[in-house]
Amino acid sequence: MPIEIKELHIRVSVNVPQGGQMAESKATTAGFANLKRDGEIDAIVAECVEQVLDILRNKRDR
Repeated sequence: MPIEIKELHIRVSVNVPQGGQMAESKATTAGFANLKRDGEIDAIVAECVEQVLDILRNKRDR
């Protein structure tokens, strides 16, 4: 006899990074700042938005 799951609860706890992990996070943010100057982030965001809109159009058309 199959079991049907009608509701699923997921809980996530996030801890604040300590020490070296924070430095890595700041380095990543600095990397995004460099991309912004080159205009690459704008291109990435535009591509993501276009893909999301395509997905939403496909769902609406069904």
